[in-house]
Amino acid sequence: MKTIEHVQAVAFDLDGTLCDSVPDLAAAANAAREHLGLSALPIETVKSYVGDGVAKLIHRVLTETYEEEAEPAQWEQGFTFFIRYYHDHLSVYTRPYPETEAGLKLLKSLGIPLIVITNKNEVLAVELLKQLGLADYFSLILGGDSLSEKKPSPLPITHAAEVLNIQPADMIMVGDSKNDILAAKAAGCLSVGVTFGYGDMTMLSQNEATKPDWLIGSIPEIYENLQPQKEVENR
Repeated sequence: MKTIEHVQAVAFDLDGTLCDSVPDLAAAANAAREHLGLSALPIETVKSYVGDGVAKLIHRVLTETYEEEAEPAQWEQGFTFFIRYYHDHLSVYTRPYPETEAGLKLLKSLGIPLIVITNKNEVLAVELLKQLGLADYFSLILGGDSLSEKKPSPLPITHAAEVLNIQPADMIMVGDSKNDILAAKAAGCLSVGVTFGYGDMTMLSQNEATKPDWLIGSIPEIYENLQPQKEVENR
């Protein structure tokens, strides 16, 4: 496992890293499709479309492809309906992963700021974290629309480092997708891939460009690797 001299902040992706939100995303996506006279998609299909923000998700849900764009009027209708429906049903089925809160508590005990950097719209991300009882763990929450660029751009990570008055090299970025790893590498901070999220870490690890520096099976593992370092620093 690679190490750095001192970790001064930990940034987390949201969907597929801190919580399993696919059931509610799929329900909202299918409600939007029904509103437009389309049939429901399997939850696994919607899951494969998650990770690049709501705007992209709606294009994918409506075209049933990864790259094609829906006709503008249809997309606008679908997007508007989805946002309204999803905002009202954010945490019907969405739950933090089993050891998320325990891991966040342990990391907070080290006295380092925790951050969320997600491609989900900021308003939705903040509200979801509140509903899950996790919002108070975080010093900063950046959504996909908080800045001019979102992951895989390094901008959200470099912006967070600037706000916290630290260097990106002193942060780690924890996520489940290619976007998280690419953003971390471009920003110059260590990438930590979770093996329980939506991304295929085995596949991503086979490519040097998307291979995370660390792989973890639970959030508390971060604490376990940082704790000895903090003990040394505090002597």
